[in-house]
Amino acid sequence: MYLLAIGIVLLLLKFLEIGPVAAWDWWVVLVPFALAVAWWAWADASGYTRRKAMAREDQRRQTRIDRSHAALGTKRKRP
Repeated sequence: MYLLAIGIVLLLLKFLEIGPVAAWDWWVVLVPFALAVAWWAWADASGYTRRKAMAREDQRRQTRIDRSHAALGTKRKRP
């Protein structure tokens, strides 16, 4: 996501001809977009994205369970 934001900022600076970015070649300005595509391809292929999504789901589930136990007044003891 950071690479995409950097790419958009560089693209705007190049298009509006602001600062030293105006003198750069277009391929230099577009490199962050290519790196973002490469990152997303690797993350999906390696399972990184799915592992992160599963970790978020597990955390939400555990938070719900803890909140339910607190509402019932039965505090769950962890080893």
